[in-house]
Amino acid sequence: MFFSPFDIFMIPALIITIWSQWRLRSTYARYAEVEATSHLTGAEVAREILDREGLQNVPVEEVEGRLSDHYDPRTRSVHLSSGIYHGASLAALGVAAHECGHAIQHKAAYAPLHLRMAIIPITNFASGAAPLLVIGGFLVPTAFKTLLDLAILLFTVAVLFQLITLPVEYNASSRAKERLSTMGVVTSGEAGGVKKVLSAAALTYVAALAVAVFQLLRLIAIRNSRDD
Repeated sequence: MFFSPFDIFMIPALIITIWSQWRLRSTYARYAEVEATSHLTGAEVAREILDREGLQNVPVEEVEGRLSDHYDPRTRSVHLSSGIYHGASLAALGVAAHECGHAIQHKAAYAPLHLRMAIIPITNFASGAAPLLVIGGFLVPTAFKTLLDLAILLFTVAVLFQLITLPVEYNASSRAKERLSTMGVVTSGEAGGVKKVLSAAALTYVAALAVAVFQLLRLIAIRNSRDD
């Protein structure tokens, strides 16, 4: 009862997701083995970038996990996984600089970043509530359309969040590549490797958007099927 003819269109989205994850892991693994000629670690590069931007108050902290790197806007802190924090590879420098890119966005009041921050609570609620509404719609047939309409509305918020995420991530990568080159941390020959790592990471966000859009369209198809 949870299936619709539109489910077949989820296949391309799932393929994109699998491919993007494989691309990220393989590209990261490749350039994690290529040490930058500067011999600086991800933590050292992150600290240098932040200090040059006047962000001495933004700490660079080591966290557990693999590719668990992120910028926390709530605490205004950069978190780097051990491999990135201690690594001196092109992959490590690219990822570290990317997370600093978010800190720079925060300081510059980059609109898409602040919009994404603003809708995170709503998105978390919507992502949790939408599936429950769909299940409720099937359990209570008389309220099916009403509950599905609410689920579609909430899931639209999740899609919007993924859409806003794209310019935030691409802009952070652009800032990262510019800072690394300006600082002379990577050579012109090494810049290509950094770009490949960041491009592979960005593809995962494109895949997430694709999956969210197809899931939304699937919900709409299921809802409309009751009109037939």
